[in-house]
Amino acid sequence: MMNKPVSAAICLIGDELLSGRTRDINVQQIAGFLGPYGIPVEEVRIVPDVEARIVEAVNQLRERYTYVFTTGGIGPTHDDITADAIAAAFGIGIGKHPEVMAMLQERYDEMGTEFTEARQRMARIPEGASLVENPVSGAPGFQTGNVFTLAGVPSIVQGMLQDIGHRLEKGVPVRSITVRSGGLREGDVAEKLASLSQELEGVSLGSYPWFRSVTDHGVALIARSTDREMLQTAAEQLVALVTEAGRESEVIEGEAS
Repeated sequence: MMNKPVSAAICLIGDELLSGRTRDINVQQIAGFLGPYGIPVEEVRIVPDVEARIVEAVNQLRERYTYVFTTGGIGPTHDDITADAIAAAFGIGIGKHPEVMAMLQERYDEMGTEFTEARQRMARIPEGASLVENPVSGAPGFQTGNVFTLAGVPSIVQGMLQDIGHRLEKGVPVRSITVRSGGLREGDVAEKLASLSQELEGVSLGSYPWFRSVTDHGVALIARSTDREMLQTAAEQLVALVTEAGRESEVIEGEAS
């Protein structure tokens, strides 16, 4: 794995995502967090609360990518089966972690709430996994091999990510430049943009139209690359492309993305 480019995948777990009841923002959060580390998210899957499906997805993704992030399914209810699925995927045991049990017991005592058997499910951690701190609600996530298992609640995911950065192998950050043009239509530049994408080695080009009204529409042309010089060259050629189409452009330099 050390010889491969650093990469990541995200596995979202939960029937509520597939039903449309819950809107996901964790992909955006995790991808945004990994960008400055030079770790692109190359695949995202959504799987139901079915252990066999979770095991299948995790095993496929952890073999293909440097890191895998799962979200959801580590709470106190009957359908929170992600911890068991991770243990099954790695072929290891699972049990109540003494440190987590003590920490949760203290937390519930402070709240004057009974630490029920259901709540104790949140202390079940695969054997050998390292804990991922949860500064928001207490119950930790965990790391098993190259798989990080996080909660599903976005605010908790955000908190857990703060205990992950120091564990990651860094890649080369991908930077971006956006050439934005009001009134431009994708069809105005499609052919020349396709040719340009073939010429600019090491640069990824994307076209993203917006349409808010008949008087507020246009296209954002985005170049992404790890090579600053190539990125600048791409920006100049995109500006020329827009100018040839008879439109004005605005150049916006982005951070690592």
